[in-house]
Amino acid sequence: MLKEIASVQATADLLYSESDIESAIDKMAEKINTELKDKDPVILCVMNGGIVVTGNLLPRLTFPCTFDAINVSRYGSEISGGTIEWLQKPNTNLNNRTVLIVDDILDQGFTLEAIINYCQQQGASSIYSAVLVNKILVGSKPVKADFIALEVENQYLFGYGMDYKGYLRNAAGIYACKEE
Repeated sequence: MLKEIASVQATADLLYSESDIESAIDKMAEKINTELKDKDPVILCVMNGGIVVTGNLLPRLTFPCTFDAINVSRYGSEISGGTIEWLQKPNTNLNNRTVLIVDDILDQGFTLEAIINYCQQQGASSIYSAVLVNKILVGSKPVKADFIALEVENQYLFGYGMDYKGYLRNAAGIYACKEE
C-alpha cells in the first residue's frame, strides 16, 4: 500500500498551495464572522476530513461558539462513495441552536445532506455549512454550502484533510490525482 501511496503523491498535481488555502480560509472566515457573529453557534466538525479545515478556521472566528464533532462516512478507505455510515454523533444538544457544519469537501452532497437532516431532526434553529472545497460537477447537488473557500473541477483530491484511501490527509496543499 505504501508504494501505491508514494506513487500517487509523486504524480499528483498541486492545485492549491498551503498559502493559497490559508488565504481562502481567511476570506471564508470573514464571511462567517459577519453572518454568525450574534448567533452563538455550535461548530460541528465533520470527521475525519473536516479536522484540518476546522482546526484552521476556529482561531479565525471572532465570536463565542461551542465545538463538537460528527463522524459520517461514505468512503471509508475507498475512493468512491457508498452508503452513509454514522460513526459518531455530537454530544452537544442541537435543539434551538445555530449549527455551522464544517467539512473538507462538498462532492456529490449526500453526506452533507444527511448531516443537515440530522441537525434538523435534533431541532437546530438554523443550519449553515462551510467547506474548504466545492467540487464543480455536471448536474445539481441536493445541497449547497453556505461558505466555500475554494472550487475545483471534478478530480480526485487529497491533502489538507482530504484523503486517498485513508492516507495523505496531512499533505500541506490540495492535490489532484493523475487520472489513470
